[in-house]
Amino acid sequence: MDHYKEMYKESITEPHKFWAKMARENISWERDFQTVHTGTLANGDSAWFHEGKLNASYNCIDRHAAKDPDRPAIIYEADEVGEGRTISYGELLREVSRLSWVLKQMGVKKGDTVALYMPMIPEALVAFMACTRIGAVHSVVFAGFSADSLRDRIIDAKSKVVITTDEGKRGGKLIGTKKIVDEALKQCPDVTDCLVFKRTGAEVPMQEGRDSWWAEETEKWPAYYPPESMSSEDPLFLLYTSGSTGKPKGVMHTTAGYILGAAMTGKYVFDIHDGDRFFCGGDVGWITGHTYVVYAPLMLGVTTVVFEGTPAYPDFSRYWD
Repeated sequence: MDHYKEMYKESITEPHKFWAKMARENISWERDFQTVHTGTLANGDSAWFHEGKLNASYNCIDRHAAKDPDRPAIIYEADEVGEGRTISYGELLREVSRLSWVLKQMGVKKGDTVALYMPMIPEALVAFMACTRIGAVHSVVFAGFSADSLRDRIIDAKSKVVITTDEGKRGGKLIGTKKIVDEALKQCPDVTDCLVFKRTGAEVPMQEGRDSWWAEETEKWPAYYPPESMSSEDPLFLLYTSGSTGKPKGVMHTTAGYILGAAMTGKYVFDIHDGDRFFCGGDVGWITGHTYVVYAPLMLGVTTVVFEGTPAYPDFSRYWD
């Protein structure tokens, strides 16, 4: 507690010194920053870590895979008991790299937005990291939203690529994710590609020239893709508000400030330590899942638990099984 109080005091009395130290302790920089912060929140021009170059995917995967490629990165607890698996940091790097190649082949460029409409499976995290690896902006839409809600977010974000699954599974029930995507894309003429991961193996319609299977595409490519060099203030992801009080608003999060905040709250609020296994029950469709299923644990090099189901399926003892 004394250490925390000292940190808090320094953050108030010497904020530039404090945040410079935190940024260098928690982020691996391709090129170090020189200016810690400029602007103000009031003026809307607040900016962090000028001149710095980095990549979020590198910080979440590569640096940990280099130290211990066999360390578990993801423990996947599937909807059905016993169907999960564990993915190491080395495996995660390979899967992310192959998907990165696929996205580049689809024409995704640095700064482009990719829409993700996926259930709570490891491939959702792979898609997050592949986007950040190539400098694309991921726009995740909660996989319980309607076709209309998905359509509106795809159009507003100007996403030309959508990643989804044939179906989802939750609480013993099947969710027709591809069916919902197909309905949404009827009114999204600018979408050129839809990549589909086979979660259940269900037969779903595939539109020629637009739709392709994840496994068939990723197996064509090498197991390493070099991370794109990004500026500190480059966009990392776009996440929309729920729309419960009006039109959903896309909230942009930038690279360095966000991943530093994720790492620090993981370390100092949730007390994550090296070797821990961390479980957050939030869905990746929301900011809680973005930060504490994906970015915080992976930034800190620990194991994140991805839970596909519900606490009540097949019974209320699921969390303790």
